[in-house]
Amino acid sequence: MAGGPQITIGQHSEAGRKARNEDSYGVMIPEGPLLLTKGIAMAIADGVSASEAAKEASETCVKTFLDDYYGTHESWPVKKSVGSVLCAINQWLYRQGQIQYLSDRGLVSTFSGLILKSGVAHIFHAGDSRIALLRDGSLEPLTTDHRVRLSRESEYLSRAFGIEPELEIDCRTLPVQRGDVFVFTTDGVHDHISASKTVKLIGQYSTSLDNAAKAIVSQAFENDSADNLTCQIVHVDDPGVLDEEAHLNTLTELPFPPDLAPGDMFEGYRIESEVHASNRTQVYIARDIETNERVIIKTPSVNFEDDPGYIEMFMREEWVGRRIHSPNVVRILEPKGPRCYLYYVTEYVDGITLQQWIEENPQPTLVEVRGIADQIASGLRAFHRKDMFHQDLKPGNVVIDKQGTAKIIDFGSTGVAGLDEIDGPVKRPSLVGTVDYTAPEYHLGYKPSNRSDIYSLGVIVYEMLTGKLPYGKGFSNRKSVDLLVETPAMDHVPSLPFWVSRALSKAVHRDPKKRYDVLSAFLADLARPNPDFERPEAQSFLARDPVAFWKWLALLSLLGNLALLMVLASG
Repeated sequence: MAGGPQITIGQHSEAGRKARNEDSYGVMIPEGPLLLTKGIAMAIADGVSASEAAKEASETCVKTFLDDYYGTHESWPVKKSVGSVLCAINQWLYRQGQIQYLSDRGLVSTFSGLILKSGVAHIFHAGDSRIALLRDGSLEPLTTDHRVRLSRESEYLSRAFGIEPELEIDCRTLPVQRGDVFVFTTDGVHDHISASKTVKLIGQYSTSLDNAAKAIVSQAFENDSADNLTCQIVHVDDPGVLDEEAHLNTLTELPFPPDLAPGDMFEGYRIESEVHASNRTQVYIARDIETNERVIIKTPSVNFEDDPGYIEMFMREEWVGRRIHSPNVVRILEPKGPRCYLYYVTEYVDGITLQQWIEENPQPTLVEVRGIADQIASGLRAFHRKDMFHQDLKPGNVVIDKQGTAKIIDFGSTGVAGLDEIDGPVKRPSLVGTVDYTAPEYHLGYKPSNRSDIYSLGVIVYEMLTGKLPYGKGFSNRKSVDLLVETPAMDHVPSLPFWVSRALSKAVHRDPKKRYDVLSAFLADLARPNPDFERPEAQSFLARDPVAFWKWLALLSLLGNLALLMVLASG
């Protein structure tokens, strides 16, 4: 991956009429792929003078934010990454204030931060430092000052980092244009200079934003500001939306491999056999020539050589696999060196697919099914922890080795929240996965979630226990979502405990809100009776079998009408 936003920065800060400068500010521009996947981080903070370690508080806010944001998972969306970092900062400041200074005002600071990623500004704010946007000659604040005014002469901060263990943080996003200017200031500046004067000075010193920031600070000082003075100016040279031509060049940089046959030498591997071929991919068993280790090589189909969307999803599959670490997810292996073709390599798993296992085990025990379900859930958790959703979980995408270890394979449909924030010229497919196992919400325009993968796991467990699918067939379009009705698993297997059947019905419910929200709850209900589940005999006929209920009702109504007609005719 390449690309990302580009900016020009101007900064100036001074103590002003105070003995010490307790403001902090900064910008972090990462190198390499992080510039695209995480963007540019920038922030300003103003240590509250009433606190006993104001400078330490503001420095902690800015430095930790800039450092730790890039330590969060690349797959996480900005809001989740920043939220986790800012929550940790606030709690640390609060605890240290309590421990070191025995006070709620030990370490207190305002904070205003911005992440510029893929043409979008993600803004996070608490306190009365400020971020404003200069566009088309107008300077508009993007943050709200969290102040409570008691009188003309008296006011206090209603929100700041370090005061309470829990902090409400303002969050907002807005699209960014080339040429936009973000102006970060502390209250010692923006309380003492007008917006029009700020705009004028930035225009006057447009060739040197450092001089512009210094001029703004100087003007605030001349206007009798008694506080510390900090101004940071960020000019957006490129908002970071992927350029179509450049992005397509990146995608097509490596050519597709030729068809491979047993005995062929390919990039340090010897091809042994082809194990799968479709109109989308080829999969080969090969041996590493140096180590003699068996591996799997996956190559794209030449049918899609001119399809950027396909190429991007193929490349994403390797990107995802490198970031997932679980004994229940197949490992993506490091390339042996610079590649000449587009492909990737995974560990070789000596075993069978779960689909084969189902065919070979038509009457498995509950213990066997739970054991496999537990392992698949363990692999799914590795995805969900990083805000990824597999989206194509099915028996053919689970392999069981000879030791009985189940491993999830094939990440080509994986949804990644962090990558999906990146706006690009390539249109990604909106519907992924396999019809029989794909959650119905994909046809209703809803965003996928962990519950979508839970649905797929529920279908798999249902099939392992019954040999059938809960809806007879999968949801193929919006209309089928309303028409298909789930058949309880115990209708197929009467010996199945009713509470297992109830657990499966909840896991594969058409409405994601009525499904399990976590994998552990589903697994727990498969392992022991849930007291909230009613026995079948406790349910009404309508609840047990609504289709049969309405059929019988229609028949009884027909018989009643016939009887009435006979009475009328005889009279």
